[in-house]
Amino acid sequence: MRLLIDNALSPIVSAALSEAGHDCIHVRDRNLQSAADEKVFALAEKEERIIVSADTDFGALLALRQQIRPSFVLFRKASELKPTDLAAQLIDVLEVYADDLNAGCVLTVTDERIRIRRLPID
Repeated sequence: MRLLIDNALSPIVSAALSEAGHDCIHVRDRNLQSAADEKVFALAEKEERIIVSADTDFGALLALRQQIRPSFVLFRKASELKPTDLAAQLIDVLEVYADDLNAGCVLTVTDERIRIRRLPID
Protein backbone atom coordinates (compact mmCIF):
# COMPACT_ATOMS: atom_id res chain seq x y z
CA MET A 1 0.00 0.00 0.00
CA ARG A 2 1.00 3.60 -0.59
CA LEU A 3 0.94 5.47 2.70
CA LEU A 4 1.59 8.99 3.92
CA ILE A 5 2.34 9.30 7.64
CA ASP A 6 1.38 12.68 9.06
CA ASN A 7 3.52 14.65 11.48
CA ALA A 8 1.22 13.65 14.37
CA LEU A 9 2.98 10.26 14.23
CA SER A 10 6.65 9.40 14.54
CA PRO A 11 8.88 8.79 11.50
CA ILE A 12 9.66 5.47 13.20
CA VAL A 13 6.17 4.34 12.12
CA SER A 14 6.98 5.18 8.51
CA ALA A 15 10.31 3.33 8.66
CA ALA A 16 8.70 0.20 10.13
CA LEU A 17 6.01 0.18 7.45
CA SER A 18 8.63 0.57 4.72
CA GLU A 19 10.57 -2.34 6.20
CA ALA A 20 7.35 -4.39 6.09
CA GLY A 21 7.13 -3.78 2.34
CA HIS A 22 4.74 -0.83 2.12
CA ASP A 23 5.43 2.22 -0.04
CA CYS A 24 5.45 4.61 2.89
CA ILE A 25 6.69 8.15 3.39
CA HIS A 26 6.52 10.54 6.31
CA VAL A 27 5.63 14.21 5.74
CA ARG A 28 9.18 15.06 6.89
CA ASP A 29 10.49 13.21 3.84
CA ARG A 30 8.88 15.95 1.73
CA ASN A 31 9.66 18.84 4.10
CA LEU A 32 5.96 19.17 4.96
CA GLN A 33 6.27 18.66 8.72
CA SER A 34 4.84 22.10 9.43
CA ALA A 35 2.56 22.29 6.39
CA ALA A 36 -1.15 22.91 6.63
CA ASP A 37 -3.38 19.84 6.49
CA GLU A 38 -4.61 20.90 3.05
CA LYS A 39 -1.06 20.56 1.65
CA VAL A 40 -0.65 17.12 3.19
CA PHE A 41 -4.05 16.15 1.79
CA ALA A 42 -3.04 17.41 -1.67
CA LEU A 43 0.15 15.33 -1.60
CA ALA A 44 -1.84 12.23 -0.65
CA GLU A 45 -4.24 12.87 -3.52
CA LYS A 46 -1.48 13.51 -6.05
CA GLU A 47 0.52 10.42 -5.09
CA GLU A 48 -2.54 8.24 -4.37
CA ARG A 49 -1.51 7.59 -0.77
CA ILE A 50 -3.55 6.69 2.28
CA ILE A 51 -3.17 9.27 5.04
CA VAL A 52 -2.28 7.87 8.47
CA SER A 53 -2.50 10.26 11.40
CA ALA A 54 -3.70 10.97 14.92
CA ASP A 55 -5.12 14.30 13.68
CA THR A 56 -8.90 14.28 13.21
CA ASP A 57 -8.81 17.23 10.79
CA PHE A 58 -8.31 14.95 7.78
CA GLY A 59 -11.70 13.35 8.39
CA ALA A 60 -13.28 16.81 8.38
CA LEU A 61 -11.54 17.65 5.10
CA LEU A 62 -12.87 14.46 3.54
CA ALA A 63 -16.39 15.21 4.75
CA LEU A 64 -16.28 18.73 3.29
CA ARG A 65 -14.93 17.58 -0.05
CA GLN A 66 -17.32 14.65 -0.50
CA GLN A 67 -14.55 12.58 -2.08
CA ILE A 68 -13.87 8.85 -1.99
CA ARG A 69 -10.09 9.27 -1.83
CA PRO A 70 -7.67 9.46 -0.20
CA SER A 71 -8.54 6.96 2.48
CA PHE A 72 -7.63 7.97 6.00
CA VAL A 73 -6.52 5.90 8.99
CA LEU A 74 -7.07 7.73 12.27
CA PHE A 75 -5.29 6.47 15.38
CA ARG A 76 -7.01 7.60 18.56
CA LYS A 77 -4.79 7.77 21.66
CA ALA A 78 -1.72 7.23 19.49
CA SER A 79 0.43 9.14 21.97
CA GLU A 80 -0.10 6.33 24.47
CA LEU A 81 1.60 3.80 22.17
CA LYS A 82 5.27 3.38 21.40
CA PRO A 83 5.89 4.04 17.69
CA THR A 84 7.00 0.46 17.13
CA ASP A 85 3.78 -0.86 18.73
CA LEU A 86 1.68 1.53 16.69
CA ALA A 87 3.47 0.40 13.51
CA ALA A 88 2.87 -3.27 14.33
CA GLN A 89 -0.82 -2.57 14.93
CA LEU A 90 -1.05 -0.58 11.70
CA ILE A 91 0.56 -3.38 9.68
CA ASP A 92 -2.13 -5.76 10.97
CA VAL A 93 -4.90 -3.24 10.25
CA LEU A 94 -3.68 -2.68 6.69
CA GLU A 95 -3.74 -6.39 5.98
CA VAL A 96 -7.23 -6.97 7.37
CA TYR A 97 -8.84 -3.82 5.93
CA ALA A 98 -6.97 -3.52 2.61
CA ASP A 99 -10.13 -3.84 0.50
CA ASP A 100 -11.93 -1.13 2.49
CA LEU A 101 -8.97 1.24 2.26
CA ASN A 102 -8.62 0.66 -1.47
CA ALA A 103 -12.34 1.37 -1.94
CA GLY A 104 -12.14 4.62 0.04
CA CYS A 105 -12.87 4.89 3.76
CA VAL A 106 -12.04 6.48 7.07
CA LEU A 107 -10.74 3.82 9.43
CA THR A 108 -10.67 4.82 13.08
CA VAL A 109 -8.50 2.67 15.35
CA THR A 110 -9.02 2.79 19.12
CA ASP A 111 -8.05 0.52 22.00
CA GLU A 112 -11.43 -1.18 21.93
CA ARG A 113 -12.40 -1.36 18.28
CA ILE A 114 -11.97 -0.37 14.67
CA ARG A 115 -14.69 1.66 12.96
CA ILE A 116 -15.06 1.96 9.19
CA ARG A 117 -16.89 4.76 7.39
CA ARG A 118 -17.12 4.50 3.65
CA LEU A 119 -16.37 7.58 1.61
CA PRO A 120 -17.86 9.93 0.72
CA ILE A 121 -19.06 10.91 4.19
CA ASP A 122 -22.64 12.15 4.21
